[in-house]
Amino acid sequence: MFRRESRNIAPTFNVVDWGMSEGRSYTISKLAGEAGVPTSTVRYYERRGLLRPDRRSASNYRLYGPGALDRLRFMRSAQAAGFTLSDIGALLEFQDGGAAPCDEVQRLINARLDHVTEQLEHLRAVEPVLRSWLRVCRDMQKTGRCGVLERLGETNQQKRGKSRDCS
Repeated sequence: MFRRESRNIAPTFNVVDWGMSEGRSYTISKLAGEAGVPTSTVRYYERRGLLRPDRRSASNYRLYGPGALDRLRFMRSAQAAGFTLSDIGALLEFQDGGAAPCDEVQRLINARLDHVTEQLEHLRAVEPVLRSWLRVCRDMQKTGRCGVLERLGETNQQKRGKSRDCS
């Protein structure tokens, strides 16, 4: 199970009952508040087909049962773990089908892990560049000019010059 206490996301990976079995119901604002998301997020998930109200009130308010709250928390937890909404849609389909096809879930996890690994490699390459730029800025701060902005400007001028030379 994933735990991200700093973001107050407590993942739940349980089979979700979309019905109103416990008799509780939430309006969209109460559901959003319970899950710690804006109502616009709930509406967006509805438009994407990831969440739906259980019924409508007499005054046409959307009403959600406890299963919708579990589902919403599941989606937020999966997003915190780096899954895309498309991935989450697939996970929810597996979950709604009863028995989850572990091979497919593992495939999604591996794809997400590969993506995170790529991002980390990119960030490791960017870090020394940013540290170098910070040193240049600090060194040139006394002159009242920004060495990084000047160098970036020179780089852009060089690129423009090369593109003109190639034509």
